[in-house]
Amino acid sequence: MEAQRNALSIFLLAVILFLIQCVVAQKARLSSPIERRALLDLRASLGLRGKDWPIKSDPCSSWLGIECRNGSVSKISVSGLKRTRLGRLSPKFNVDSLVNLTRLVSFNASGFPLPGSIPDWFGNRLANLEVLDLRSCNISGSIPGTLGNLSRLTSLYLHDNNLAGLIPATLGLLRNLKFLDLSVNSLTGSIPSSFGSFGNMERLELASNYLSESIPPSLGSLRGLQVFNVSDNNLSGSIPIQFGNLSRLVKLDLSRNSFYGSLPEELKMLRSLKMMIMADNELEGRMPVDLFSSLVELQVVDLSRNKLDGALNATIWSMPKLQSLDVSSNNFTGPFPGLRSNISATTAAMFNLSNNFFYGTLNFSLGMFRFIDLSGNYFEGKVVVNNAKRYAIIDRNCLQALKQRTLEDCRLFYTDRGLSFDNFGAPDTTQPPPAESSSESRKRLIFILAGVVGGLGFIVLLVLILVLVLRHNKGIGNQRRNADVGPVPEGDSPQLPKDPTIAGAGDPFTYEQLLLATDNFSETNLIKQGHSGDLFRGILEAGIPVVIKRVSLSSFKKESYMMELDLFRKLSHPRFVLLLGHCLEHETEKLLVYKHMPNGDLANSFYRATNSDDDSLQSLDWITRLKVATGAAEGLFHLHHECNPSLVHRYFRTCFLLLFSSILIVIVNNQCF
Repeated sequence: MEAQRNALSIFLLAVILFLIQCVVAQKARLSSPIERRALLDLRASLGLRGKDWPIKSDPCSSWLGIECRNGSVSKISVSGLKRTRLGRLSPKFNVDSLVNLTRLVSFNASGFPLPGSIPDWFGNRLANLEVLDLRSCNISGSIPGTLGNLSRLTSLYLHDNNLAGLIPATLGLLRNLKFLDLSVNSLTGSIPSSFGSFGNMERLELASNYLSESIPPSLGSLRGLQVFNVSDNNLSGSIPIQFGNLSRLVKLDLSRNSFYGSLPEELKMLRSLKMMIMADNELEGRMPVDLFSSLVELQVVDLSRNKLDGALNATIWSMPKLQSLDVSSNNFTGPFPGLRSNISATTAAMFNLSNNFFYGTLNFSLGMFRFIDLSGNYFEGKVVVNNAKRYAIIDRNCLQALKQRTLEDCRLFYTDRGLSFDNFGAPDTTQPPPAESSSESRKRLIFILAGVVGGLGFIVLLVLILVLVLRHNKGIGNQRRNADVGPVPEGDSPQLPKDPTIAGAGDPFTYEQLLLATDNFSETNLIKQGHSGDLFRGILEAGIPVVIKRVSLSSFKKESYMMELDLFRKLSHPRFVLLLGHCLEHETEKLLVYKHMPNGDLANSFYRATNSDDDSLQSLDWITRLKVATGAAEGLFHLHHECNPSLVHRYFRTCFLLLFSSILIVIVNNQCF
């Protein structure tokens, strides 16, 4: 026991003496007059200030950025130092005095302007150099091939300069190199295949240059590589399958190049990978089925703006550490990847699946995602909102919501794939009739001719009936000239009730519900402006399309609004537009919610130019026109003879006649839909 204590004491004493020796060695005064002279020359050539490098003080103990070992300069850092006013007038890469610092291990000038080129003698005279950091130094010219002679070099940083020309193949001789950063320059040519000899390479950064051709397969032998970044170049070719050997790779960035072909199956071997960034290339084909299930460490995946296709496998939910997945602007198709029961960690990530060809229903709540962009696809059906407005973008789909694709676009997409489309929740009236034989066609023609002749006779009879009705009500009509719609008085004009009952006038809606349905009454949802109120299209939370009339009581009397509300409460005939509900919350404006008539009004069908993108009827044949005339007569008959008291409609025009699946519906207020 005593022997162990003595051994431990001796060991601790040796460690203390070693540390003291190291400190003394580092703080020892500069012993070489040649090196002192070299530092003074460097001070003058770089124009450094006296407060940073005081001329009368010992460099090893007093100069900023100078470290010494055993009386010799071992490290120099001018990063962050400032030049004198005279030094700023003509800065240049003048560090010739470094040739006399033969024991220099590290030279760091990052962020310090050194305009000019790297001298060739760097690789011949600084044999002990291990770290050369010249980031953001405004260096120009080419990379000298002699740097390949610095056999002890472990770190070479030339990021963010004006270097041009080829990357010298001799850099592949640097067997001890761990960090090489040549990014953000103007280097051209190919990546030297000799880089496959970097036995200790951990970080290889070549981004933002003009490098071309393909990635050398020899880079697959860099078993210790952790970061490989060649983004923003002109590289092409396929991704080497040898990359599957990079088992320690953490970040792979190939974005903004011209790589083509498919994603190699071998990528699933990169089990340490945290960032896979391959956006803006020409990659195509299907992704390996079990790619994501193998890469459990993945945090960021960006495959956007490629040509990848096929279905997106449900294995995307098997990455528990995922923070962002972007597969936008590809050719992916199929239903939304099937959700699993244990995906709460995954849905905390940000998902961008926009601008693909996904389709089908979204039978889950979008609110479960932190952020999800599904825009520019072909999803159909209703959307479970659940506060999804904060998290989801669903524009340009085929959903029962606002800002969606046209009906024709959605139908064409689903038809081309042999699928049925839900028609935005409305009945599909566009299915073609079955093919007819010639005999059936002749019979049909006879029936049509008979129907036309009979229809014309019916129209003549209808006109006679209308004339008789108008004569009978002529006196009553003259008494109602100043009212659009209302009861026909038999004596004095009746007084409207101060607070008419709203029972039977549809459902009460909250103002917030109608704001959400119309996207805050946005101009894109405005149908028309009228003197009795503005009309907006909207989608209720249940996916029901409606028309909302917004009446401002500052320009429209409250009595007129209550008259219209009371009138619709009394009307229950199928020839009148259905009042779904109302909102009376605000004193300054009132709102009426009507059923949406998708085929527009009769005026549009008669007089407008044909528009294939319009959902309204494209033409009116004779049978349809007969139905229109019959429907108008039925509506007027109900007003004149079945209402008690009788009602008249002063402005009975085509813009007040709405079409619903070839059936005419009359509206009785003074606003065109």
